[in-house]
Amino acid sequence: MERRNLHKRLANLQEGSIDVVVVKEFYGNLYNPEDHNPKQVKVRGNLIRIDADSLNTFLEIPVVLEEGETLPTYSRFTRMRIDPQEFAARLCIPGRGFVLNAEGHPRKLLRKDLTTLAQTWSVLSYSNLTPTSHTSDLNMDRARLVYGLVIGTNMNIGALISG
Repeated sequence: MERRNLHKRLANLQEGSIDVVVVKEFYGNLYNPEDHNPKQVKVRGNLIRIDADSLNTFLEIPVVLEEGETLPTYSRFTRMRIDPQEFAARLCIPGRGFVLNAEGHPRKLLRKDLTTLAQTWSVLSYSNLTPTSHTSDLNMDRARLVYGLVIGTNMNIGALISG
């Protein structure tokens, strides 16, 4: 990518344009019905890696480990038990919260109940980080992701995108 300056052509948002032919070739070569989670693709004869480390390098976002830690901050955060009421307090407008399942456990947050900041982060997560077509509410995993974004948790963006 760097030799052909594709990284500049694809990532230069100041120009406001992209090379549609290169993007179509990327997506055209990306699809492989046998591999549901590809980690590399050929574009114009060049191998483009789309694993977590390569994406972090391309985005110039290094993953920083705390001294003595083996997992990045967000990985540790996803393993922590957080009270769903804390999620609701940070993500929802006052008086709103989780929709409960039949057993009374938190199931989802409705988009209409989210604060403006939480709605903005949820839209970003739907379209860029972990795409999905179901955008009317936040399940517990997505609520955790948006909560982490709202409180400013360091994240491994490459792992989220490639995952």
